[in-house]
Amino acid sequence: MRDLDVLVLGGGAAGLMCAIEAGKRGRKVLVIDHARNPAEKIRISGGGRCNFTNLHASPANFLSGNPRFCVSALKRYTQNDFLGLVEKHRIAWHEKTLGQLFCDNSAKDIIRMLLSELELAGGALQLETEIRAVSKPDEKFSVATSKGPLRASSLVVATGGPSIPKMGATGFGYELARQFGLSVVPPRAALVPLTFSDANKDLCSRLSGVSVDAEVSFGKTTFREGLLFTHRGLSGPSILQISSYWQEGQPISVNLLPETDVFEALRKARQETPKQDLKTALGQLLPNRLVDELSGAFGLKGRLADQSDKVLRRVADQLNGWQLTPVGTEGYRTAEVTLGGVDTRELSSKTMESVQVPGLYFIGETVDVTGHLGGFNFQWAWSSGHAAGQFV
Repeated sequence: MRDLDVLVLGGGAAGLMCAIEAGKRGRKVLVIDHARNPAEKIRISGGGRCNFTNLHASPANFLSGNPRFCVSALKRYTQNDFLGLVEKHRIAWHEKTLGQLFCDNSAKDIIRMLLSELELAGGALQLETEIRAVSKPDEKFSVATSKGPLRASSLVVATGGPSIPKMGATGFGYELARQFGLSVVPPRAALVPLTFSDANKDLCSRLSGVSVDAEVSFGKTTFREGLLFTHRGLSGPSILQISSYWQEGQPISVNLLPETDVFEALRKARQETPKQDLKTALGQLLPNRLVDELSGAFGLKGRLADQSDKVLRRVADQLNGWQLTPVGTEGYRTAEVTLGGVDTRELSSKTMESVQVPGLYFIGETVDVTGHLGGFNFQWAWSSGHAAGQFV
């Protein structure tokens, strides 16, 4: 039986950050994970370069049943704090669009940095360790594992959500929360491609590989980034962003030309080149493959001179506000993150500790706090892990 101050379940971004901070406080800390290697989601993120935070991270970039829950942790450990750690380790980085920060070389630089910090703080990491049972028979937690029993005063659950199961992701953290009587906001795949059926699926399939800058909306929420047609539906940053807000059975609106008032552009073209085909005029605004397919789908044909304002308005409305109803998403298989999780009403926003079970903490993706695409979910991992690490 190994007796610990802090046992962290999960060797990903949030778990390692928490263990580092707890170790700095002189706590006896062990991180366990069932995987062969630590922080696999960090390794594959950002195309292997890890979009480790965002310069513009703020509470407005997160979804939660309680939008204010993330404020405390984000304020006490900011993107600039994490960037300072990256620079301390002399990891080269660069900014991409919209404040997204990436490693110049490899995501493994971030993993090495965290493992180095963990070692410096006196923490330990134990991999390929299966959790068989968790209980709290007295003031301490008892955890039965494939490598022997463990006891700890503080138990930190940083096991993530079920997104990307091929990396070993599971819903274990939610099961553990329920075991101890905590409520869980039903989880679902987020930051995930949307799928379609029938004619729209066929249309997207024929356009697979075509990408455009688009403005995608659901209700009052709008994102403007790249949109990509796939064999199953729509993907790209704008679609992944809106997927976190989309509700089943409801349409999304796609503006394929956010910089252009299509009605005015076509009226101008009709005045200047009346003999030009409508399809040719649209080809100056959108990729030809897209125009070819939409011309058939929307019934666009004939010379500009023969099109009334009513027809041009209809064309413009279709291109500036294309209404599409997804049938679903690609699910956890390709989702970058999980929406929902341990209900924030069950946790202290200052410490991440359960209000019902002393010594039990939930951090990172296990909690009902989900960031936008662009480094925000990693920032939540750093901030929530740091917050818990000050108190475990």
